[in-house]
Amino acid sequence: MGPKRELKFALEYFWDGKSNSEELQKVAVDLRASIWKQMADAGIKYMPSNTFSYYDQVHFIVPELGPDVSLSISSHKAVHEYREAKALGVETVPVLVSPVTYLLLSKPAKGVDKSFSLLSLIDKILPIYKEVVTELKAAGATWIQFDEPTLVMDLDSHKLPAFTHAYSKLEPSLFGLNVVIETYFADLPAEAYKTITTLKGITGYGFDFVCGSKTLDLIKDGFPSGKYLFAGVVDGRNIWANDLATSLHTLQALEGIVGKD
Repeated sequence: MGPKRELKFALEYFWDGKSNSEELQKVAVDLRASIWKQMADAGIKYMPSNTFSYYDQVHFIVPELGPDVSLSISSHKAVHEYREAKALGVETVPVLVSPVTYLLLSKPAKGVDKSFSLLSLIDKILPIYKEVVTELKAAGATWIQFDEPTLVMDLDSHKLPAFTHAYSKLEPSLFGLNVVIETYFADLPAEAYKTITTLKGITGYGFDFVCGSKTLDLIKDGFPSGKYLFAGVVDGRNIWANDLATSLHTLQALEGIVGKD
């Protein structure tokens, strides 16, 4: 929203007809540039892009899909924001919701039987992801992050192979990229942890150690050699109040297990 809620006010002006879309987009561009510069000045090495939204609230609107759905790219936002940051001299990690999570968070369209398996569409959606990845590589991206929030859910065991299938099919397109899988806001079940940490072609993993404190035990029992670990130690739901001593203790414990970059 901006330190002085610039985006909120710009949106309200736009909705009231007091400004046009170009003026609204200018506020958004300036805000993104300011955020990236702050992170760069703070020495943050891996900065995300494609995380910007015009809204500061979560709207529960999900894709409605059926067996005959036709899928295609409707936005090039990921590559546009990556290029936007790169033009400022800032290298970012484009963030995408993974294909499996996208499908698992969707719902059957109106008129489609509720028993319809959304994961049956995985081979329809993977070509779209391959196209986006190809665009990002052509733009110069060297890292990419896939968000997998559904991995912390109590998924039926028969759904987990979909993650292995998806990343296996994407592996040729992802070749040459550093790939991060990110989960958050809960503990990662042991079976899900085993599934993703045995995937090929993955560079690193991001886990929540605030809401997912038990995930630390999984790390202690084994973490893949030579992989990066991105540790979430600040509560994403309440970033204004953090127990620094607890965060430091968790980081020290993790460093003792996986080492320090």
